[in-house]
Amino acid sequence: MMKTADSILNNPFLNKGTAFTTAERQALGLVGTLPSHVQTLDEQATQAYAQYQSKPSNLEKRIYLMTLFNENRTLFFKLMDEHVVEFMPIVYDPTVADSIEDYSHLFTDPQNAAFISVDDPDNIEASLKNAANGRDIRLVVVTDAEGILGMGDWGVNGVDIAVGKLMVYTAAAGIDPAQVLPVSIDAGTNNQQLLDDPLYLGNHHRRLAGDDYLAVINKFVTAERKLFPESLLHWEDFGRANAQVILDKYKDQFPTFNDDIQGTGMVVLAGILGALNISKEDIKDQKFVTFGAGTAGMGIANQILDELQRAGLSEDEARQHFYAVDRQGLLFNDTPDLTAAQKPFTRDRSEFANADELTNLAAVVKAVHPTVLIGTSTQPGTFTEDIVKDMAAHTPRPIIFPLSNPTKLAEATAADLIKWGSLSNGVEG
Repeated sequence: MMKTADSILNNPFLNKGTAFTTAERQALGLVGTLPSHVQTLDEQATQAYAQYQSKPSNLEKRIYLMTLFNENRTLFFKLMDEHVVEFMPIVYDPTVADSIEDYSHLFTDPQNAAFISVDDPDNIEASLKNAANGRDIRLVVVTDAEGILGMGDWGVNGVDIAVGKLMVYTAAAGIDPAQVLPVSIDAGTNNQQLLDDPLYLGNHHRRLAGDDYLAVINKFVTAERKLFPESLLHWEDFGRANAQVILDKYKDQFPTFNDDIQGTGMVVLAGILGALNISKEDIKDQKFVTFGAGTAGMGIANQILDELQRAGLSEDEARQHFYAVDRQGLLFNDTPDLTAAQKPFTRDRSEFANADELTNLAAVVKAVHPTVLIGTSTQPGTFTEDIVKDMAAHTPRPIIFPLSNPTKLAEATAADLIKWGSLSNGVEG
């Protein structure tokens, strides 16, 4: 069936705007619907970039880029390709955090996402099918937004994280933007600010949890596999109680990936290996303290554990290199309310003469003398000068990663870490 001018110009996957040639305008019924001058894609990009530069704040720049994304995917990704370093912190972290906080107030377009409600599980398949709109979906990024960045629970507002992550896939890896689908699973929210906001666009009730929640996830997975059997299913920013459980359930059934557990872990492992290449040390000789034992922290620990085993250690030997610290302090095997991901990385109190005193990071660092300190706590400033100097007093080249984001939640700044470490052991950089 012949597409109408309206259906073409309002479809971001088809719309070329003023770049439609005279012949295309004739063939597609677009004559008279656009200004006469035919622009090249380069001319459009120059014009759009000038508009982008005129915006006074990063959030307004992001809103402009999202408007362009909603109208013309080709032009948007042309700009992303030309300005990827400049645009990445605008379309994703850290500016996406501001966008998520204001999502319900700024909403203008669903951005081809699928919105699934736990209150309407019978329509999960229809929701996915409608959002895909006949496209050959090969990559799905799904979030329930319980653990967004360092921000916590942002309910349906968190769909922006799925949209943004798929932009990164296209910009960095060349994934066809017509073959991707962002999905929001609206399980409710425990964020009282959202529940009290009459403009909030998600379910106005507390989060569904436990077996009822996992049953909805299973319905989603069943429908997703039926509709998009060739796709990779990417889980993003699920809460610490569910992320590992969900991944473990499905990881051997089909191509699936949790970015917070596996993606973050791989990047940090690469950083550690790079640092050890500089220090000329062996990974088997390192002691790892992870501060923030949530989804990301435990995902990082699992990736390092795997590398230690590849390096020749048994699983039991490898686990002895880890110390997980959370809000309770060092995690022991008798610590209440441990998550499934935390349990394999706990310690026994009998290992320490002062186990009851290990209730904060400084005490753990002093007792353990770690060589690698990893921060996923969302507690800014917690990698203090005293802690860094204590590490540097016991290892010539301490490896410290303050990873919490957005940036304002990082445990320390790189400049401070370099300064404190250098003062302690005389090593520059």
